[in-house]
Amino acid sequence: MAGSIVSLRLCLGSREPMEEVTQAKFITGHGMHGDRHLRSDGLRSQRQVLIMDVETLNHFDLEPGQVRENVTLEGLDLSTISAGDRVSLGADVVLEITGDCEPCSRMDEIRPGLKEEIDGKRGLLAFVEKGGVVSVGAEVGVNTFQI
Repeated sequence: MAGSIVSLRLCLGSREPMEEVTQAKFITGHGMHGDRHLRSDGLRSQRQVLIMDVETLNHFDLEPGQVRENVTLEGLDLSTISAGDRVSLGADVVLEITGDCEPCSRMDEIRPGLKEEIDGKRGLLAFVEKGGVVSVGAEVGVNTFQI
């Protein structure tokens, strides 16, 4: 299963607008360079990167970045991806999926009732297992975790 990156965004601060970028640096074990969720204290954060698919955004009549995702993909069905699976971005970056992103009350600021509507579909949280630089348009792949 393969898709591509349609948007990359950095969260500069709480409640600040997301900054759209054409290229992003992912740092192994820490997150995205320039993003407020970047961890430099050595602790493992389960929420280094939030990925979302454009198909789900379209279903809810939302634009890329509105649910505050870092990476917007197309051509991948995120509902088939689970915690423990690996998502590759471009040739170098590998993300370990840590779980679903629970919608917060900010979703209702976008549209009343959206928090409940989008529950279970707000995207996937990930840990940067292998860093590198990736650009919009890069291919995305999935390796499922098998027991």
